[in-house]
Amino acid sequence: MKNIKVIIATHKKYQMPSDSIYLPVQVGAEGKNDLGYQKDNENDNISLKNPNFCELTGLYWAWKNLKVDYIGLAHYRRHFSLKKKNKNVFKNVLTLEEADKILDNVDIITPKKRRYYIENLYNHYKHSLYIEPLDITGNIIKEKYPEYYGQFLRLKKRRSAHMFNMFIMKKDKLDEYCTWLFDILFTLESKINLKDYDSFHSRLYGRISELLFDVWLNVKGYSYKEVKVISIEKVNWFKKGTGFLKAKFFGKKYEKSI
Repeated sequence: MKNIKVIIATHKKYQMPSDSIYLPVQVGAEGKNDLGYQKDNENDNISLKNPNFCELTGLYWAWKNLKVDYIGLAHYRRHFSLKKKNKNVFKNVLTLEEADKILDNVDIITPKKRRYYIENLYNHYKHSLYIEPLDITGNIIKEKYPEYYGQFLRLKKRRSAHMFNMFIMKKDKLDEYCTWLFDILFTLESKINLKDYDSFHSRLYGRISELLFDVWLNVKGYSYKEVKVISIEKVNWFKKGTGFLKAKFFGKKYEKSI
């Protein structure tokens, strides 16, 4: 059986899957009450950046500190699943045995793509959030990683993406991805004044990274299998759809997660 750990990024106490593949990680743990989980402020870490980097502080901690062969990321309320719905939703969550079998044949496990039917990824970001940081990100990629710039420009054509910063991949590939990703994000950090954004919109590094994952994956060409993502909490699709339409047609940017 492969040595796999999937961290579960969480900022609060929550019911967690019991399978040995999972490691709950308290993100943004620096200066916060101990929840009883592994904390992201131990050893090499960027825990203090959590208000802006979101679950990426957990990813950074795992990348720098976990000594395993495969590393993944899930969320306290979002998990990979191969099963149909069960009344006990945690019985649906991807197991070590299932992940092990998938990774016999592919390099990476990803979520199923989220599709945006009426606009491309760039325009969706522009309508719902502030576009300037994403544009600056493109300039950074063009300068530092020009071989990725063509894929970045495809954000203006593509209408689907692997979202949520969720995946499971071999450690050597995670090293490649995180070295690339955090170099871009730390460079972006040096070029942005977060005082221009409220607390919701300043979480921009976590959001931009969602779009960068496919930029990296499409250039590298690694094989992957898409696995559905289940939500532990009920999703208000009407609210999501309404917010999406208000952003696109009336310029009403998101004010909170929906």
